[in-house]
Amino acid sequence: MRSFVERHTFWAIVIFLAAAVFLWMIFAVWPDWLISAIGRKKTFVNTFFNGVTLGGLYFLVASGFTLVFGLMRNVNLAHGSMYLLGAYIGYEVAEASGSWFFGLLVAFLAIAVSGILLQVLIFRRMEGDDLRQTLVTIGISIIAADLMLAIWTGTTYQFQPPEWLFGATQLPIISVVKSSGAAVYIKYPIYRLAVLVAAVAVGIGLWLFLNRTRIGMMIRAGVNDRQMLAASGVNVQLVFALVFAIGAGLAGFAGVVGGTALSIAPGEDIRYLLASLIVVIVGGLGSVTGAAIGALLVGLAEQFGLAYFPTYGVVLTFLIMVVVLAVRPQGIMGGR
Repeated sequence: MRSFVERHTFWAIVIFLAAAVFLWMIFAVWPDWLISAIGRKKTFVNTFFNGVTLGGLYFLVASGFTLVFGLMRNVNLAHGSMYLLGAYIGYEVAEASGSWFFGLLVAFLAIAVSGILLQVLIFRRMEGDDLRQTLVTIGISIIAADLMLAIWTGTTYQFQPPEWLFGATQLPIISVVKSSGAAVYIKYPIYRLAVLVAAVAVGIGLWLFLNRTRIGMMIRAGVNDRQMLAASGVNVQLVFALVFAIGAGLAGFAGVVGGTALSIAPGEDIRYLLASLIVVIVGGLGSVTGAAIGALLVGLAEQFGLAYFPTYGVVLTFLIMVVVLAVRPQGIMGGR
Protein backbone atom coordinates (compact mmCIF):
# COMPACT_ATOMS: atom_id res chain seq x y z
CA MET A 1 0.00 0.00 0.00
CA ARG A 2 2.82 2.33 0.90
CA SER A 3 4.65 1.70 -2.38
CA PHE A 4 1.38 2.31 -4.28
CA VAL A 5 0.93 5.72 -2.59
CA GLU A 6 4.58 6.63 -3.11
CA ARG A 7 4.42 5.72 -6.79
CA HIS A 8 1.29 7.83 -7.38
CA THR A 9 2.81 10.71 -5.41
CA PHE A 10 5.92 10.56 -7.58
CA TRP A 11 3.90 10.68 -10.81
CA ALA A 12 1.74 13.50 -9.44
CA ILE A 13 4.88 15.56 -8.74
CA VAL A 14 6.29 14.80 -12.21
CA ILE A 15 3.04 15.84 -13.91
CA PHE A 16 2.84 19.01 -11.81
CA LEU A 17 6.42 20.02 -12.65
CA ALA A 18 5.90 19.28 -16.35
CA ALA A 19 2.70 21.37 -16.38
CA ALA A 20 4.49 24.24 -14.60
CA VAL A 21 7.35 24.21 -17.14
CA PHE A 22 4.91 24.09 -20.05
CA LEU A 23 2.83 26.99 -18.72
CA TRP A 24 6.03 29.00 -18.25
CA MET A 25 6.95 28.32 -21.90
CA ILE A 26 3.51 29.51 -23.01
CA PHE A 27 3.18 32.72 -20.97
CA ALA A 28 6.75 33.83 -20.19
CA VAL A 29 9.01 35.87 -22.45
CA TRP A 30 11.57 33.45 -23.83
CA PRO A 31 15.27 34.06 -23.17
CA ASP A 32 17.67 34.08 -26.11
CA TRP A 33 19.11 30.64 -25.34
CA LEU A 34 15.66 29.03 -25.54
CA ILE A 35 14.92 30.73 -28.85
CA SER A 36 18.24 29.45 -30.19
CA ALA A 37 17.42 25.90 -29.04
CA ILE A 38 13.74 25.62 -30.11
CA GLY A 39 13.03 28.52 -32.43
CA ARG A 40 10.57 31.37 -32.23
CA LYS A 41 8.00 31.31 -29.45
CA LYS A 42 5.26 32.18 -31.95
CA THR A 43 5.94 28.94 -33.85
CA PHE A 44 5.83 26.89 -30.65
CA VAL A 45 2.58 28.45 -29.39
CA ASN A 46 0.84 28.23 -32.79
CA THR A 47 1.91 24.58 -33.07
CA PHE A 48 0.50 23.90 -29.61
CA PHE A 49 -2.86 25.49 -30.41
CA ASN A 50 -2.96 23.77 -33.81
CA GLY A 51 -2.42 20.45 -32.01
CA VAL A 52 -5.13 21.16 -29.43
CA THR A 53 -7.70 22.25 -32.03
CA LEU A 54 -6.82 19.32 -34.31
CA GLY A 55 -7.27 17.08 -31.29
CA GLY A 56 -10.69 18.66 -30.80
CA LEU A 57 -11.60 17.81 -34.41
CA TYR A 58 -10.32 14.25 -33.99
CA PHE A 59 -12.41 13.94 -30.85
CA LEU A 60 -15.56 15.03 -32.70
CA VAL A 61 -14.99 12.21 -35.20
CA ALA A 62 -13.79 9.64 -32.67
CA SER A 63 -16.55 10.36 -30.15
CA GLY A 64 -19.10 8.82 -32.52
CA PHE A 65 -16.73 5.97 -33.27
CA THR A 66 -16.16 5.22 -29.58
CA LEU A 67 -19.93 5.01 -29.04
CA VAL A 68 -20.37 2.38 -31.74
CA PHE A 69 -17.08 0.50 -31.51
CA GLY A 70 -16.11 1.11 -27.90
CA LEU A 71 -19.49 0.73 -26.23
CA MET A 72 -21.40 -1.62 -28.52
CA ARG A 73 -18.41 -3.57 -29.89
CA ASN A 74 -19.64 -3.11 -33.46
CA VAL A 75 -16.75 -2.71 -35.90
CA ASN A 76 -17.87 0.07 -38.22
CA LEU A 77 -14.96 0.76 -40.58
CA ALA A 78 -17.28 2.89 -42.74
CA HIS A 79 -17.14 5.64 -40.08
CA GLY A 80 -14.61 7.65 -42.10
CA SER A 81 -16.90 7.49 -45.13
CA MET A 82 -19.70 8.91 -42.98
CA TYR A 83 -17.42 11.81 -42.06
CA LEU A 84 -16.65 12.58 -45.70
CA LEU A 85 -20.24 12.10 -46.88
CA GLY A 86 -21.46 14.42 -44.13
CA ALA A 87 -18.93 17.02 -45.27
CA TYR A 88 -20.11 16.82 -48.90
CA ILE A 89 -23.80 16.92 -47.97
CA GLY A 90 -23.26 19.83 -45.61
CA TYR A 91 -21.30 21.69 -48.26
CA GLU A 92 -24.04 21.30 -50.89
CA VAL A 93 -26.79 22.35 -48.46
CA ALA A 94 -24.79 25.31 -47.16
CA GLU A 95 -24.05 26.50 -50.71
CA ALA A 96 -27.70 26.11 -51.78
CA SER A 97 -29.24 27.72 -48.67
CA GLY A 98 -26.50 30.21 -47.84
CA SER A 99 -26.57 29.05 -44.22
CA TRP A 100 -23.58 27.27 -42.71
CA PHE A 101 -25.61 26.23 -39.67
CA PHE A 102 -28.36 24.71 -41.82
CA GLY A 103 -25.71 22.69 -43.66
CA LEU A 104 -24.38 21.52 -40.29
CA LEU A 105 -27.86 20.44 -39.15
CA VAL A 106 -28.71 18.61 -42.39
CA ALA A 107 -25.36 16.82 -42.39
CA PHE A 108 -25.92 15.61 -38.83
CA LEU A 109 -29.47 14.38 -39.56
CA ALA A 110 -28.63 12.78 -42.93
CA ILE A 111 -25.69 10.80 -41.58
CA ALA A 112 -27.66 9.88 -38.44
CA VAL A 113 -30.31 8.31 -40.71
CA SER A 114 -27.58 6.43 -42.60
CA GLY A 115 -26.31 5.13 -39.26
CA ILE A 116 -29.75 3.79 -38.39
CA LEU A 117 -29.98 2.04 -41.78
CA LEU A 118 -26.52 0.56 -41.27
CA GLN A 119 -27.48 -0.78 -37.85
CA VAL A 120 -30.80 -2.23 -39.01
CA LEU A 121 -29.66 -3.70 -42.32
CA ILE A 122 -26.09 -4.77 -41.51
CA PHE A 123 -25.10 -4.94 -37.85
CA ARG A 124 -28.36 -6.39 -36.56
CA ARG A 125 -27.84 -9.37 -38.88
CA MET A 126 -24.17 -9.82 -37.90
CA GLU A 127 -24.33 -9.34 -34.15
CA GLY A 128 -21.22 -10.71 -32.47
CA ASP A 129 -19.47 -11.60 -35.76
CA ASP A 130 -16.58 -9.10 -35.76
CA LEU A 131 -14.88 -10.48 -38.87
CA ARG A 132 -17.99 -10.20 -41.04
CA GLN A 133 -18.70 -6.71 -39.71
CA THR A 134 -15.14 -5.65 -40.55
CA LEU A 135 -15.21 -7.05 -44.09
CA VAL A 136 -18.68 -5.74 -44.93
CA THR A 137 -18.01 -2.21 -43.64
CA ILE A 138 -14.68 -2.10 -45.50
CA GLY A 139 -16.60 -2.99 -48.66
CA ILE A 140 -19.19 -0.29 -47.92
CA SER A 141 -16.44 2.30 -47.37
CA ILE A 142 -14.78 1.41 -50.71
CA ILE A 143 -18.09 1.65 -52.60
CA ALA A 144 -18.97 4.92 -50.84
CA ALA A 145 -15.55 6.40 -51.67
CA ASP A 146 -15.98 5.55 -55.36
CA LEU A 147 -19.51 6.98 -55.45
CA MET A 148 -18.40 10.22 -53.77
CA LEU A 149 -15.50 10.48 -56.20
CA ALA A 150 -17.90 10.03 -59.13
CA ILE A 151 -20.33 12.66 -57.82
CA TRP A 152 -17.98 15.31 -56.41
CA THR A 153 -14.87 14.38 -58.48
CA GLY A 154 -11.40 14.96 -57.06
CA THR A 155 -11.95 18.68 -56.50
CA THR A 156 -11.05 20.05 -53.07
CA TYR A 157 -13.92 21.93 -51.41
CA GLN A 158 -13.94 24.19 -48.37
CA PHE A 159 -16.78 25.76 -46.40
CA GLN A 160 -17.07 29.44 -45.69
CA PRO A 161 -17.78 29.82 -41.96
CA PRO A 162 -20.15 32.46 -40.60
CA GLU A 163 -18.76 35.99 -40.80
CA TRP A 164 -18.42 36.32 -37.03
CA LEU A 165 -16.02 33.36 -37.06
CA PHE A 166 -13.72 34.92 -39.66
CA GLY A 167 -10.40 36.48 -38.77
CA ALA A 168 -8.10 36.10 -35.80
CA THR A 169 -8.24 37.15 -32.18
CA GLN A 170 -5.43 38.33 -29.95
CA LEU A 171 -4.40 35.88 -27.26
CA PRO A 172 -3.06 37.02 -23.85
CA ILE A 173 0.30 35.49 -24.77
CA ILE A 174 3.36 37.63 -25.52
CA SER A 175 5.31 36.55 -28.59
CA VAL A 176 8.27 38.88 -28.19
CA VAL A 177 9.20 42.16 -26.52
CA LYS A 178 10.69 44.76 -28.89
CA SER A 179 13.72 46.86 -28.04
CA SER A 180 11.36 49.79 -27.41
CA GLY A 181 9.68 47.77 -24.65
CA ALA A 182 6.45 47.18 -26.59
CA ALA A 183 5.03 43.65 -26.36
CA VAL A 184 3.85 41.81 -29.46
CA TYR A 185 0.95 39.44 -28.74
CA ILE A 186 0.10 36.26 -30.61
CA LYS A 187 -3.03 36.11 -32.76
CA TYR A 188 -4.92 32.93 -33.56
CA PRO A 189 -7.87 32.11 -35.91
CA ILE A 190 -11.25 32.45 -34.23
CA TYR A 191 -12.75 29.47 -36.05
CA ARG A 192 -10.13 27.05 -34.75
CA LEU A 193 -10.88 28.18 -31.21
CA ALA A 194 -14.58 27.62 -31.96
CA VAL A 195 -13.74 24.03 -33.01
CA LEU A 196 -12.14 23.49 -29.60
CA VAL A 197 -15.19 24.93 -27.81
CA ALA A 198 -17.49 22.67 -29.87
CA ALA A 199 -15.38 19.61 -29.01
CA VAL A 200 -15.50 20.43 -25.30
CA ALA A 201 -19.28 20.98 -25.44
CA VAL A 202 -19.83 17.67 -27.29
CA GLY A 203 -17.57 15.83 -24.84
CA ILE A 204 -19.41 17.17 -21.80
CA GLY A 205 -22.77 16.48 -23.43
CA LEU A 206 -21.85 12.88 -24.28
CA TRP A 207 -20.52 12.21 -20.79
CA LEU A 208 -23.68 13.58 -19.19
CA PHE A 209 -25.84 11.63 -21.66
CA LEU A 210 -24.14 8.30 -20.93
CA ASN A 211 -23.72 8.72 -17.18
CA ARG A 212 -26.56 10.94 -16.00
CA THR A 213 -29.58 10.00 -18.13
CA ARG A 214 -31.92 7.04 -18.16
CA ILE A 215 -31.19 6.31 -21.83
CA GLY A 216 -27.45 6.38 -21.14
CA MET A 217 -27.90 3.82 -18.36
CA MET A 218 -29.95 1.66 -20.74
CA ILE A 219 -27.14 1.78 -23.31
CA ARG A 220 -24.50 0.71 -20.80
CA ALA A 221 -26.76 -1.96 -19.38
CA GLY A 222 -27.59 -3.30 -22.85
CA VAL A 223 -23.91 -3.64 -23.68
CA ASN A 224 -23.17 -5.59 -20.50
CA ASP A 225 -26.28 -7.78 -20.39
CA ARG A 226 -28.65 -7.48 -23.32
CA GLN A 227 -30.97 -10.32 -22.21
CA MET A 228 -31.54 -8.84 -18.77
CA LEU A 229 -32.28 -5.41 -20.24
CA ALA A 230 -34.75 -6.92 -22.72
CA ALA A 231 -36.40 -8.88 -19.88
CA SER A 232 -37.06 -5.59 -18.07
CA GLY A 233 -39.24 -4.46 -20.98
CA VAL A 234 -36.77 -2.22 -22.81
CA ASN A 235 -36.63 -2.34 -26.62
CA VAL A 236 -32.91 -3.10 -26.92
CA GLN A 237 -32.79 -2.79 -30.71
CA LEU A 238 -34.34 0.68 -30.52
CA VAL A 239 -31.73 1.74 -27.95
CA PHE A 240 -28.90 0.43 -30.12
CA ALA A 241 -30.34 2.16 -33.20
CA LEU A 242 -30.31 5.41 -31.22
CA VAL A 243 -26.63 4.88 -30.37
CA PHE A 244 -25.83 4.35 -34.05
CA ALA A 245 -27.78 7.46 -35.00
CA ILE A 246 -25.84 9.60 -32.51
CA GLY A 247 -22.48 8.09 -33.44
CA ALA A 248 -23.03 8.50 -37.18
CA GLY A 249 -24.55 11.95 -36.75
CA LEU A 250 -21.46 13.11 -34.90
CA ALA A 251 -19.37 11.95 -37.87
CA GLY A 252 -21.50 14.10 -40.19
CA PHE A 253 -21.27 17.01 -37.74
CA ALA A 254 -17.49 16.66 -37.65
CA GLY A 255 -17.41 16.54 -41.46
CA VAL A 256 -18.82 20.06 -41.70
CA VAL A 257 -16.65 21.36 -38.85
CA GLY A 258 -13.51 19.74 -40.27
CA GLY A 259 -14.33 20.74 -43.83
CA THR A 260 -14.49 24.34 -42.68
CA ALA A 261 -11.28 24.23 -40.65
CA LEU A 262 -9.29 22.27 -43.27
CA SER A 263 -10.82 21.00 -46.52
CA ILE A 264 -12.98 18.30 -48.14
CA ALA A 265 -11.21 15.98 -50.55
CA PRO A 266 -10.99 12.29 -51.47
CA GLY A 267 -8.88 10.38 -48.98
CA GLU A 268 -10.06 12.31 -45.94
CA ASP A 269 -12.27 9.37 -45.00
CA ILE A 270 -9.24 7.09 -44.54
CA ARG A 271 -7.35 9.73 -42.60
CA TYR A 272 -10.10 10.29 -40.05
CA LEU A 273 -10.96 6.61 -39.76
CA LEU A 274 -7.32 5.85 -38.93
CA ALA A 275 -7.21 8.75 -36.47
CA SER A 276 -10.41 7.50 -34.79
CA LEU A 277 -9.00 3.99 -34.44
CA ILE A 278 -5.81 5.30 -32.82
CA VAL A 279 -7.74 7.64 -30.51
CA VAL A 280 -10.05 4.85 -29.31
CA ILE A 281 -7.14 2.43 -28.80
CA VAL A 282 -5.07 5.01 -26.89
CA GLY A 283 -7.98 6.38 -24.84
CA GLY A 284 -9.70 3.08 -24.08
CA LEU A 285 -12.79 1.39 -25.50
CA GLY A 286 -16.08 3.01 -24.57
CA SER A 287 -14.58 5.90 -22.61
CA VAL A 288 -15.53 9.42 -23.70
CA THR A 289 -12.89 10.87 -21.36
CA GLY A 290 -10.32 8.47 -22.78
CA ALA A 291 -11.27 9.50 -26.33
CA ALA A 292 -10.69 13.15 -25.39
CA ILE A 293 -7.27 12.37 -23.91
CA GLY A 294 -6.33 10.19 -26.88
CA ALA A 295 -7.45 12.82 -29.41
CA LEU A 296 -5.44 15.51 -27.60
CA LEU A 297 -2.28 13.36 -27.56
CA VAL A 298 -2.64 12.41 -31.24
CA GLY A 299 -3.34 16.00 -32.32
CA LEU A 300 -0.36 17.39 -30.40
CA ALA A 301 1.96 14.62 -31.61
CA GLU A 302 0.94 15.18 -35.23
CA GLN A 303 1.40 18.95 -35.17
CA PHE A 304 4.64 19.04 -33.15
CA GLY A 305 5.98 16.27 -35.35
CA LEU A 306 5.23 18.26 -38.51
CA ALA A 307 6.73 21.43 -37.03
CA TYR A 308 9.90 20.06 -35.42
CA PHE A 309 10.44 16.56 -36.89
CA PRO A 310 8.92 16.72 -40.38
CA THR A 311 10.78 13.63 -41.57
CA TYR A 312 9.68 11.44 -38.66
CA GLY A 313 6.58 13.32 -37.54
CA VAL A 314 4.14 10.64 -38.68
CA VAL A 315 5.96 8.11 -36.48
CA LEU A 316 5.09 9.96 -33.27
CA THR A 317 1.38 9.13 -33.51
CA PHE A 318 2.02 5.42 -33.88
CA LEU A 319 4.73 5.57 -31.20
CA ILE A 320 2.12 6.82 -28.72
CA MET A 321 -0.16 3.92 -29.62
CA VAL A 322 2.67 1.38 -29.27
CA VAL A 323 3.71 2.72 -25.86
CA VAL A 324 0.13 2.71 -24.56
CA LEU A 325 -0.47 -0.84 -25.80
CA ALA A 326 2.78 -1.99 -24.17
CA VAL A 327 2.18 -0.30 -20.81
CA ARG A 328 -1.62 -0.31 -20.56
CA PRO A 329 -3.21 -2.53 -23.25
CA GLN A 330 -6.80 -1.54 -22.31
CA GLY A 331 -6.03 2.13 -23.02
CA ILE A 332 -5.48 5.10 -20.74
CA MET A 333 -9.08 5.18 -19.41
CA GLY A 334 -10.22 1.75 -20.54
CA GLY A 335 -11.57 -0.86 -18.13
CA ARG A 336 -10.02 -4.26 -17.76
